Amino acid sequence: MTTVLEQGNITIHTENIFPIIKKSLYTDHEIFLRELISNSVDAISKLKMVSYAGEIDGELPEPQIEIKIDKEKQTLSVSDNGIGLTAEEVKKYINQVAFSSAEEFVEKYQKDPNQQIIGHFGLGFYSTFMVAKQVEIDTLSHRSSSQAVHWSCDGSPAFELTDSSRTEPGTTITLTMMEEETEYLEEERIKQLVKTYCDFMPVTIKLGEEQVNQQKAPWKESAQNLSDEDYLEFYRYLYPFQEDPLLWVHLNTDYPFVLNGILYFPPIKPDVDVNKGQIKLYCNQVFVSDRCDEIIPEFLRPLRGVIDSTDIPLNVSRSALTNNRTVRRITDFISKKIGDRLKAMYGENRSEYVRCWEDVGTFVKFGSLKDEKFKKQVEDIIIFKSTLEDKKSEETPKVEVQTEEGDAWQDADPSSSNDGYTTLKDYLERNKEKNENRVFYCTDTGSQATYVELYKNQGLEVLFMDSFIDTNYFIPFLEREYTDVKFLRVDSDLDQTLIEEEKSEIVDPKTNKTRSELVKELFEKALNNKSITIQTKSLKSDDLQGTPPAMVIVPEEMRRIQEMTALLQQKSVDFPDMHTLLVNVAHPMVQNLVNLSQGAIVEGEGISKTGELVNQMCQHIYDLALISQKPFDANNMKAFIERSNTLLTQVTERL
Repeated sequence: MTTVLEQGNITIHTENIFPIIKKSLYTDHEIFLRELISNSVDAISKLKMVSYAGEIDGELPEPQIEIKIDKEKQTLSVSDNGIGLTAEEVKKYINQVAFSSAEEFVEKYQKDPNQQIIGHFGLGFYSTFMVAKQVEIDTLSHRSSSQAVHWSCDGSPAFELTDSSRTEPGTTITLTMMEEETEYLEEERIKQLVKTYCDFMPVTIKLGEEQVNQQKAPWKESAQNLSDEDYLEFYRYLYPFQEDPLLWVHLNTDYPFVLNGILYFPPIKPDVDVNKGQIKLYCNQVFVSDRCDEIIPEFLRPLRGVIDSTDIPLNVSRSALTNNRTVRRITDFISKKIGDRLKAMYGENRSEYVRCWEDVGTFVKFGSLKDEKFKKQVEDIIIFKSTLEDKKSEETPKVEVQTEEGDAWQDADPSSSNDGYTTLKDYLERNKEKNENRVFYCTDTGSQATYVELYKNQGLEVLFMDSFIDTNYFIPFLEREYTDVKFLRVDSDLDQTLIEEEKSEIVDPKTNKTRSELVKELFEKALNNKSITIQTKSLKSDDLQGTPPAMVIVPEEMRRIQEMTALLQQKSVDFPDMHTLLVNVAHPMVQNLVNLSQGAIVEGEGISKTGELVNQMCQHIYDLALISQKPFDANNMKAFIERSNTLLTQVTERL
């Protein structure tokens, strides 16, 4: 016969607390399972702490949480072999909503700082009433001579406390599910919830005979105990079917706040949303959220991994979280650890740093723009691809050395081995005599290849600033940092080093014009476009045929204004109508063009076939120069092909 130990009303702080719980305690009803399992882990942790205090005789049972489903009875139960509760404790901790047993427990048993209590046996337990029409507790305290008790409540303030047939210490909570919540009686749904919220809890969780959680939380381990493969396996588990990360940072501190975690640098894809975080937030190995944007510095949001802290307030608004002092200190700590990791990699394994730079550089540059402390930390490890590789590789001296295998040749100075990358400070120091505080840079290796080649041939070093962040953000930032340095794109006004010094040209007695004047006149007539300014120069080269016959030049200031306007208007950058065509009068084709034009005979009032051919060739030279700067749209490409076909037809007719 069941003995009723007590009947009464649950002590509550609000008259209508249960309707509020059912509708508003949590946005997602599924949270109830996380709360029950968290409480079970707490109960097991408490039992360990009591054992450490010498209050339990004998060995503790292997910690375990078991979930059972009974579809016929429409019940779901969660059992643990933790500390259990006495009748008095049930009254105190269950019947008094929002009274926390965890705080009292921590005060009494603070023997082991590694033993953490996940939450509070208070409102979390009452989340069960969002999904259940009846909640029952069967529990037996670890204390000797304790009586097992059964607690039952149907979602009203009324409860019933009776004796129980339970014989082993621990607690079982049984939920009789509401008709509209029977999805939680499906095994796959429960497995999915355990994987989402409780996968890394330090206790085995079983559904029937199957263990359904990972249990091991790598971020709680010492970095010394983890291999590279351990980190990679964890990443692959969190983010299946993704490319392996480039590198990772293990976070571990317990002062002035508690923080553990592993953050990974993933390869950056063109479609990545830099404003959307993918770092998972945990509290004592309990999953809280897959977004922690208020905790992670903005420039590190595309990172992936796990952050786990008991010092992050979870019951405040996002704005309050952003302004929280502890959160700000955690954010600064994360930034510093990322900077430390990158600096160490730069110094200890530069080749690996260079390999990762294309992706990692985006984070570093964005961080320099956003965070002054981070900028100072990493400013000496920001590197750029450079044309230095081609000119220096042959200059590095080699010496013969004795090795175990015999004589071998190696670089005389290993630190001088060139990987094609340089810092801006090194660039300026290396080129201070030749460049005079100027930085020549390229933003598009395809369209600007001709220009880069010109600079290389004259011994001028070019930096490649071709990532999406460089043009509109980082180059202006560098100009503010280096106020005495001028940054010039290779296709802006050409440096005088690339141009032959002007000499007195011979005047043609027939036309009373110099060759440069004749060339300019030919192109102005052929193009007939006042928006295009024609310049004539002789480009330096040991191989004149290898230089371009003409180049389109856009002044640096004009181009930047146009790019900034397009950025503000969120439009694509249109190639400016007003630009300069620099014609290389030293090129054999241009010289032949002048000779050809002088042999043209005007027939009647029209232009001769030779004159027409000269015009078409001028147009074609301009087309080739322009097409290297911008892709033609469909109409312009159609017109270009038609002009090319006409030109080739006329040339073949003259052969």
